Amino acid sequence: MTRKTPQDLRSARWFAPDDLRTFGHKSRMLQLGYDEQDFRDKPVIGILNTWSELNTCHSHFRERAQDVKRGVLQAGGFGVEMPSLSVDESFTKPTSMLYRNMLAMETEEMIRSHPLDGVVLMGGCDKTTPGLVMGAISAGVPLIYLPAGPMLRGNYAGKILGSGSDAWKYWDERRAGNISDAEWTGVQGGIARSAGTCMTMGTASTMTAIADAMGITLPGASSIPAVDSGHQRMSASCGRRIVEMVWEDLTPEKIITSGACKNAAVVAMATGCSTNAVVHLIAMARRAGVDLTLDDLDALGRITPLIANVRPSGKDYLMEDFYYAGGLRALMKQIEAMLDTSCLTVTGKTMGENLEGAQVYNDDVIRPLSNPVYKEGSLAVLRGNLCPDGAVIKPAACDPKYYHHEGPALVFDSYPEMKKAVDDENLDITPNTVMVLRNAGPLGGPGFPEWGMLPIPKALLKQGHRDMLRISDARMSGTSYGACVLHISPESYIGGPLALLKTGDTVRLDLNARSLDMLVDDAELARRRAAWIPPEPKFERGYGYLFSKHVTQAGKGCDFDFLETGFGRTAGEPDIF
Repeated sequence: MTRKTPQDLRSARWFAPDDLRTFGHKSRMLQLGYDEQDFRDKPVIGILNTWSELNTCHSHFRERAQDVKRGVLQAGGFGVEMPSLSVDESFTKPTSMLYRNMLAMETEEMIRSHPLDGVVLMGGCDKTTPGLVMGAISAGVPLIYLPAGPMLRGNYAGKILGSGSDAWKYWDERRAGNISDAEWTGVQGGIARSAGTCMTMGTASTMTAIADAMGITLPGASSIPAVDSGHQRMSASCGRRIVEMVWEDLTPEKIITSGACKNAAVVAMATGCSTNAVVHLIAMARRAGVDLTLDDLDALGRITPLIANVRPSGKDYLMEDFYYAGGLRALMKQIEAMLDTSCLTVTGKTMGENLEGAQVYNDDVIRPLSNPVYKEGSLAVLRGNLCPDGAVIKPAACDPKYYHHEGPALVFDSYPEMKKAVDDENLDITPNTVMVLRNAGPLGGPGFPEWGMLPIPKALLKQGHRDMLRISDARMSGTSYGACVLHISPESYIGGPLALLKTGDTVRLDLNARSLDMLVDDAELARRRAAWIPPEPKFERGYGYLFSKHVTQAGKGCDFDFLETGFGRTAGEPDIF
């Protein structure tokens, strides 16, 4: 491998010439208190930090950025911390998904417009992983992804709590009248006990595991709890390794190949991944020029057993237990025969080399192939006259009696309408009813919010029911569970078939056949189509207007069409110095 010289560094264009532009660059570095020997002839490493006081998942990132800087300095590089857009699912409304592409755009342009030779991407909360990675792929400089890590287990009254999953469970019990104010307050105070992402296998842990399996984190980095001292050591190691990657010119296109994307999909299925993995993994792959499709994911799901016994797909354990059981390297070792172990990773070694020596220390947390949690993978893709371009369900996280179900639809056109109805104890509904929420997709939400796990109506909760078939063009939290069909595509807001469904129509789900249909004849659907009136636009200016004009549908990853590989050439590197 031919190593770069200092003259080959991208940052040398800013700092090496003897001209007026370089005078300006150097004088401003001196203004910051640096001496020329701090940055001249050294790889300049951008540390893209999504820390925010309103992003609880990343509350430890101020300190971790310093750990990365320490590693960069030890390896002979020059690290610069750069704040990036911080999007989180707890506080960002209507959904952080609306701003994932904004983070991707910012990441790409920050890298392109600054004297950076390589980047460490600091993320973890749901949309930060795909947003940072998508942008950095397009920018093309060496990258390492640094996962925030899961928080510690929740705890209340001697019971282990899982973020998200137990919130939904206890909320249903509270709505049913089974939880007191004091108990609810206790759960609220005990469910999130430290810095870090949700400690269930929600979207955050799913996406960091995908990054790990794709080869863009240090091996096993996704499993380390946020507050474990090992996380600090991993952060410093990221700093040291990215400097070497710059000298080696180990860029994303050498790592994120079709094989790497397949590895990521297989690992996602084996971990009991969030349904959101579908949207983000497709978007990341397409940025890398890999044509990963819904059908590819469904095919892998049919042959990949779910072996991580971690909530919500598993029954007993959380991410801290998963780490102690051997973490992602141990899980990948169990399914090694299903992986492309020749794929190159950020270590400069192959995935197979990275997995050498990995062991499972608790085979109830990370199951052997002979004893899976679920015989197939986490997700299934459905098609039918309700979702000709696809929909997604998480079979392992719902009651099996709904794998084959037929019932009358109860349709809601908005979230507020649905929210009001489910608290009506006199709502005309049975356990066989199929609850439907529409106008909640990428354009209808707007932004594709996590509204798809529709609350069980209070009338049914009081009868003892805790699941029912629900369908929507929305997403749901990765910590959610239940018989929820999501990502109905095309979405209803743009006239997809879901817009034509009426209350009382029969809906049929057949999981084995991978089908979802409304039992309405074509002539009646044609009449409804002719009468359908498109809704008013959600946005008339700003970022929302840009989003509404260019976002793709769920099956293509909801990226902006003009950002996908192959749309056209970029402006390239800056040429005015």
